[in-house]
Amino acid sequence: MNIDQVVTQCQAAGVRLVRLLYCDNGCTIRGKLAPMERLASRMAGGQGLTLAMQAMNMLDQLQPVPGLGPVGEVRLVPDPNSLVILPYAPHSAAMMCDMIKLDRTPWEVCPRTFLRRMIARLADAGMTMQAALEGEFSLFREAGPGQYTPIDTGLCFSTISMAAADDVVDALVAAFAAQGIAIDAYYPELGHGQHEMPLHHAPALRAADNQIWFRETVRNVAAQHGMLASLAPKPMPDQAGNGCHIHWSLWDLAEQRNLLYDPADPCLLSQPGYHFIAGVLAHLPGLLALTTPSYNSFRRLQPHFWSSAYTAWGPDNREAAVRVASGQWGSEASSINLELKAADASCNPYLALGGLIAAGLDGLARQLSPGDATLVDPGNLSDAERAARGIHRYPTTQAAALDALEADPVLMAALGPELATAYIAVKRSEYAAFAAEDVAFEIKHHIFKF
Repeated sequence: MNIDQVVTQCQAAGVRLVRLLYCDNGCTIRGKLAPMERLASRMAGGQGLTLAMQAMNMLDQLQPVPGLGPVGEVRLVPDPNSLVILPYAPHSAAMMCDMIKLDRTPWEVCPRTFLRRMIARLADAGMTMQAALEGEFSLFREAGPGQYTPIDTGLCFSTISMAAADDVVDALVAAFAAQGIAIDAYYPELGHGQHEMPLHHAPALRAADNQIWFRETVRNVAAQHGMLASLAPKPMPDQAGNGCHIHWSLWDLAEQRNLLYDPADPCLLSQPGYHFIAGVLAHLPGLLALTTPSYNSFRRLQPHFWSSAYTAWGPDNREAAVRVASGQWGSEASSINLELKAADASCNPYLALGGLIAAGLDGLARQLSPGDATLVDPGNLSDAERAARGIHRYPTTQAAALDALEADPVLMAALGPELATAYIAVKRSEYAAFAAEDVAFEIKHHIFKF
């Protein structure tokens, strides 16, 4: 779409305010709003934003990152193709923005620009990526000032849990349809009050945008029904955590065929698919700092929790870091895909998908092998057995994952020095802040922020 088309569509929908949004280095969704009479000019000239916002952590503590202080600004330039009319906010629409410098070039510290660069690398190799994120969330009701209890204590896939969430789930399905966002399924999950609604696959940039709309829609629709929705990795330490598994496939740009499919392979997976998996596994310790980036994330990444805890892969192995997802009967050639288990909704989806692409492309470039498939829970293997298979335990803290990211030349080069420096500074400050406090402080901030 162009500016005129966006304005026309917003006017037809009775929009009065348009949210110009971005996801920052603390993985918080932020933005400014433009009234309709200013929308065209804001789309053409951008909305001013201080450079310092990309040095702000999830506690609104500004970090001393060189060049990201009180002097200077960039423009938030909305992407017309990301427009959604918000069904949960009266007379409102929203667009995702790219951060553009005053000389009209992309800002190096913009996460969405980073993903665009990685998509361009795929295109240079003749490929494109389709991706989908599996959104899990927990629904709570207020039980007192600052106290929340899950809406149900039903079992995994239980119809009792379905009934408890009927109204809000129906409203969510309608809200996603109104925004042109397709869902693939819905079901109650293992944790109390926990539900899952995977989105349908889309090109990588749209998939990342859809994850922003998912977070916003789930929280806002739940609030309209008197509930608190949290996508935090571990909103309840004693219950199953919320993941946001990333599914992806690689497609030939010219022929529009799934490059992961090989009918002659036992897993129906091509050699490029194996190389891509190997790249992801090789860089996974540092990649976790982008896909599971919060202090709270590492409560979830434990053995035997079906969230993955080791650098293993396997066909339909839900304890492996990368699962080769079996294709749908009759359409295996188009539906075979890979799933990264170690991802959650506290991530910035542009950084998560961009990092995944960078890691996989390195595996393709070096034709790495992922080794033999793991057909058991890797947590049931002995240390010696895992060592013999080249399977390693993940970093167990946010700080250790950030150390691994800093030590990973491929991921650091992909991010670029400006974005890497700002992101790591922000995330290290979060680790220090939460490590100095108790569990209640951690849960309070994560349950409301994600």
